[in-house]
Amino acid sequence: MSAFEPVQYARLTDVGVKRSHNQDACAAQPAVDAPGFEAIGHLFVVADGMGGHAVGEKASAKAVRDIPFLYQKHAREGVLVALRRAFTETNAGIHAIGQENPEFRGMGTTSTALVLRPEGVWVGHVGDSRAYRIRDGQAEQLTFDHSWVWEIARRQGVDPDDLGDCKRNVIIRSLGPDPEVEIDIEGPHPISPGDIFLLCSDGLTGVVTPQEIGTVVSVMPLDDAARLLVHLANLRGGPDNITVLLVRVPGGSATNASGKARRPSLLKRAIRAWNHMVPWPFSILGFGSALALLSLLMRVNEVPGSVVLFLLAAMAILGGLIGLILQLKKEPEEEPTQIHDKPRTLNVYKRHDCKISPVLAEKFAQLEVTLVEGLKGQGVQVDWEAHAKLATGVENAKNKLDEPAAFRARCASLLFLAEAFHKFRHKQESFRPNWTPPAAH
Repeated sequence: MSAFEPVQYARLTDVGVKRSHNQDACAAQPAVDAPGFEAIGHLFVVADGMGGHAVGEKASAKAVRDIPFLYQKHAREGVLVALRRAFTETNAGIHAIGQENPEFRGMGTTSTALVLRPEGVWVGHVGDSRAYRIRDGQAEQLTFDHSWVWEIARRQGVDPDDLGDCKRNVIIRSLGPDPEVEIDIEGPHPISPGDIFLLCSDGLTGVVTPQEIGTVVSVMPLDDAARLLVHLANLRGGPDNITVLLVRVPGGSATNASGKARRPSLLKRAIRAWNHMVPWPFSILGFGSALALLSLLMRVNEVPGSVVLFLLAAMAILGGLIGLILQLKKEPEEEPTQIHDKPRTLNVYKRHDCKISPVLAEKFAQLEVTLVEGLKGQGVQVDWEAHAKLATGVENAKNKLDEPAAFRARCASLLFLAEAFHKFRHKQESFRPNWTPPAAH
C-alpha cells in the first residue's frame, strides 16, 4: 500500500449480557490525506479495562484517547519509537491516577493498536486483546496473549488451548498497575489489497472461535460482520464486554467468499514486476529515447509526422528527468525513518483455517433453527415474511451449489434475527438465553 487511499473500517463495542457496565473502548484515527498517511498512517486502538466498573472504564477510555495522541506527537521519531513511547507514557499516566486516588488503586487496561502505513502494518500490544489478519482463507493471530495460560504454554512448548480453562482469564501484563510495562511491538507485517485486520477484546474470542470470526468477516460487509460477531457473542451468553474493530486494506478484496485469493490480471502483475525492477522515471526516459530515435528515422526517410513524434519524445524525456530529480530529493528524507523503523521479528502466533466448510455451514444453520424457536417461544415480534425471503435466498444459493453465496445469505438471515432479539433484550433485561450450539465431534 504505497499510495494513500481512504481506508474502510467498522467498529462496535457492546456491554454484553452479564455485565452492567462496558469497560471496553475503541478508537479509529484514519489519515485524511496523503501527507498524513505518509507521516502517521491509519491508527486503530482497542482497550479492555479492569479494576472495577468506573475504574476499568476510566483506564480503557484513557488508553484509546492517549495512545493515538502520543503516537502522533512522536511520529517524527519513527513508527517503532512513536508506538513504544505512546504505550509507555499512557501506562505512566494511568499508573499515576491509580497512585494518587485510593478509589482507583489497581486500575488497568489491555490495549492493542494497529498502524497501517505505506510499508505495512505495525502492531503495539499489551494484555489479552488480540489482532488478527484475515487473508486467503486463514485467520492469523498477530499478538501473543499476556495471560497466565499463554505464558505457561510458551514455557512448556504446547498449544494454549491444550491447557484447558485453568486461569485462562488471569492477565500477567497490562497498562496501569505497574510504573513500567513491557510492550510488544512488531512490524511491518506485509499487506495485500483486501487484507482484513481485526482488533478485538476477549469478550469476542472467549465465545466465538477464530474460524467463525474469519469466515464471517470474509463474506460480509465490514459493518454487518461487526454487528453479527457481537450478536453471536451475546447469543452465547455474552459473559463479557465485546469490542470488534475491522479494517480492510484498500485496493479491492484480495479474498473471495470461498477463501480463494483473487489474483490480479497478467497485465497488472507484469506492470508491477517491471516497476519493481525499474523505477518509473527510467522507464519514461527509455520510452522518450525510443520515440526520439523513431522520429530521427522518420526524418531521414522523409516520413510525415516526425516533428510531432519528436515533440512527444522531448516531453517524455523531460517528464522522466523531473521524476528522477524528485526521487533523488526524496531518498535522503526517507533514510532516517528506515533507520528508526528497522523491521523486527514478525510472528504469527496461531493460524486458523476459516474457509467455508460443511461443518461450519451446518453449525450456523442449526444456530438459526434454535434462534427461530427461541424467538417464537418468547413471543418476540419479528417480520417473519422478511426472514422467509432471506431463508429462501439461502436455499436458492445451495441449489445452485454456490457455497459462498449460501453462507453469506445464512449470515444475513442470522443477523436479521439477532437484530430482532437485540431490540427485545433491551426491553426484557431478565431474558438471558445461551443459544450455544453443541460442540462438533
